[in-house]
Amino acid sequence: MKAVEINKKIVVIDDEPSVQEVVRAYLERDGYFVYVAGNGSDGLRLAEKTKPALIVLDLMLPDISGEEVCREIRDRSDVPVLMLTAKVSEDERVGGLALGADDYLTKPFSPRELVARVRAILRRSQDTETPLVETLSFDGGSLEIDTVQHEVRRDGAGVELTPNEYRLLVTLARYPGRVYSRFELISHVQGYDYDGYERTIDAHVKNLRKKIERDPKHPHYVETVFGVGYRLAKR
Repeated sequence: MKAVEINKKIVVIDDEPSVQEVVRAYLERDGYFVYVAGNGSDGLRLAEKTKPALIVLDLMLPDISGEEVCREIRDRSDVPVLMLTAKVSEDERVGGLALGADDYLTKPFSPRELVARVRAILRRSQDTETPLVETLSFDGGSLEIDTVQHEVRRDGAGVELTPNEYRLLVTLARYPGRVYSRFELISHVQGYDYDGYERTIDAHVKNLRKKIERDPKHPHYVETVFGVGYRLAKR
């Protein structure tokens, strides 16, 4: 049987030579193939060309903002994005996740922690565990989740979800009606070793609703249980 080829390519978008050098050295030591861009425009072109497994993205870039680069990436692909930021407030961090980033590190950061975060993100995004049920269907087939192909359809049309959004939806869909706390959901989505803010799950829920709900302000599927967390409505 032919072995599955694992994508080990990583694009780093950062304008600081010292950061480029350290990140490249540590990631290459861990077996990754690293491509570096010093601004957002070059980074987008490099990502389009190399089709990486993950992008490390600085938010402070000389030409266009990292937030705008993240938006462009999400318009084109569901490739995982690890943000590097000097912004320290919770609102600013949650804002980055709301754009579709998978995780973030604040500067200055430990190179060893960056490598650990990269490993964790790729482990989650490349998980090939066989599910118990191949297709989950809701609301008379209006919402379908193919857990083998990792595809989601609403009213028959494909819905492009990021790895985090997909894991969030599948977690909720396993037991419709069950209420999950923010801690439970962030543990499923980001991993049990995640040490960030629990409320970052709110950003992922907001993004998921935009993609699967007909009216995100009045959700039909992903319901808020105030003071507790979220659940997938029984339909």
